[in-house]
Amino acid sequence: MRRSTAVVPVLVTALVLAVTPVQATASADPFSRYAEQELTWGSCAFTPQPDALPAECALMKVPRDWAAPDAGRDLVVSISRVAASGEHLGSLLLNPGGPGGQGTSLPGALAALQPQLHERYALIGMDPRGTGQEGGTAPEQLPETCEVPVGRPSQRTDLDARDRSVGSIAEHLKLPRAIAEACQSEAIAPYLTTWQTAHDMELVRILLGESALNYLGYSYGTWLGAKYATLFPSSAGKVVLDSSTDFQGRLQASFEAWPQINQRMFEGSFVPWMTRQFPEEVGTTTEEATANWERARRFYASAGTSPDQFDAIFTGMGSPLRWVLGALVFVLGVRGANGETTAPSALAPQLDATARAVFGTPLESLTPAAAARALADDPADYRRYPATRYAVACGDQQTRSADWHKRLSDRQGPQHPLFGWQYGLGEPCAFWSDAPRQTLPQLPAEVTGRVLVVQGELDPQTGFEQARSAVRAAPGVSMVAVADSPFHGQYGFEGNPCVDGAVNVFLLHNSRPGNLTCPGLPLPNESEVHPVAGPVKASPLTAATVAAPPLPALRDSVRAMISDVNAPPAGAPRITR
Repeated sequence: MRRSTAVVPVLVTALVLAVTPVQATASADPFSRYAEQELTWGSCAFTPQPDALPAECALMKVPRDWAAPDAGRDLVVSISRVAASGEHLGSLLLNPGGPGGQGTSLPGALAALQPQLHERYALIGMDPRGTGQEGGTAPEQLPETCEVPVGRPSQRTDLDARDRSVGSIAEHLKLPRAIAEACQSEAIAPYLTTWQTAHDMELVRILLGESALNYLGYSYGTWLGAKYATLFPSSAGKVVLDSSTDFQGRLQASFEAWPQINQRMFEGSFVPWMTRQFPEEVGTTTEEATANWERARRFYASAGTSPDQFDAIFTGMGSPLRWVLGALVFVLGVRGANGETTAPSALAPQLDATARAVFGTPLESLTPAAAARALADDPADYRRYPATRYAVACGDQQTRSADWHKRLSDRQGPQHPLFGWQYGLGEPCAFWSDAPRQTLPQLPAEVTGRVLVVQGELDPQTGFEQARSAVRAAPGVSMVAVADSPFHGQYGFEGNPCVDGAVNVFLLHNSRPGNLTCPGLPLPNESEVHPVAGPVKASPLTAATVAAPPLPALRDSVRAMISDVNAPPAGAPRITR
């Protein structure tokens, strides 16, 4: 196996309900061999973001397989800590999602942005097994990756999932099949699962000397946190699940909903926002803007950017920075279709920052043709893929076949064309053959009273309906809904006083809210909320005037990171900065 830091974002993976477990014989106490190790805290491999508080890191030894801890080589997991600034109330483990997101830099950012929380909690980060050490460059610090030979994926640069010909579908299936075969062949793959990582989390609790481990997880991190509380109910403290999967059902259902939730966000929130921000470029009505988006799509296709690649830009836009990227690509495409080369004037500072971060050039120098060249498919990029993402996604639960996913694409495409045609043709787990080794049960009643779910109404990465389904299937869990919010990750970094207040009261004062609907915040460059018809039926609390939250650059960076690590469509470039 070869390793590389050049891991490209790839199409969303899926999970399904686990089947009969295949477990090795374990010792009476699998933690006995590892509980006596001492954590040596020191410097971290990553460079803290500006304005984040400093953290200290340690390496933790874990068995390759918690089901047979005496067999196989040990693994090393990196954890971080920002100690409480005041009287220690407990430890709060953070996870940004993924699967496979590195989280050791997260405590320093959250500590800076939530000083009340930092005062009472030791904030703990973790780079889950298989993800290496965040910021590390030495071979032993790099993420586990699976290598796909360059010739295996389609060599075409004009792929368009709307093309339902036999040849087009066959070309689309080449990449997910190659990823599945490459990742499944890795010897470590069977041991990169939620079940294994949850055991690593329990060892963290033991080594920290805590009677209970509190938890805050985003996106896939909600699945991980719920399964930790399921497997170790007596060890789980307060659990906050932000932007939630259906942790009581099939995680794959959360990914299968991407076409629906992205279409809803795109049509109901993003396109109307574009008409308000860029009326001269895209039009003043949603009908005009949609027609111009199609024109932009054709322009990029004519300039060498595949339609699939273009569509992916507008899928999983779970952060303001990703909205700005979508706006930049959209407006440049319309200008290119019109034969224009000048840069837009609205949102110029934000667009300029994104142009520099993504395309490496200032906005004034970024022409439509240059953007198209930068976004064009490059077969050389399709070489190494994150092993943890696919091992977790495909190893947690039984998968469904490629034929099933093709039929899903046929059904979703006409209804949700932005991503419905593409999703079902790009699922690597459709080609995964190994059965899950362990069962992941549902959240028990003894834990539900300690769980709080937070969910944005128009979240394009974990749908509101999935979070609601989990809450309904787990009586006792309460939920904070955020009306009209199209973003991924609500607590801590969004700057929503209603959400932050509800979560902080729960964590700091042990007073968990009942089901609550918070008002969303205005979209980028706007001062009022424009309501969107969606699944939230209850009226939110009266929107209050919200002062600009402190440390905006740090907030934007972390929000983009959480969105990026949970936004796997190929072609949507990472913009975390």
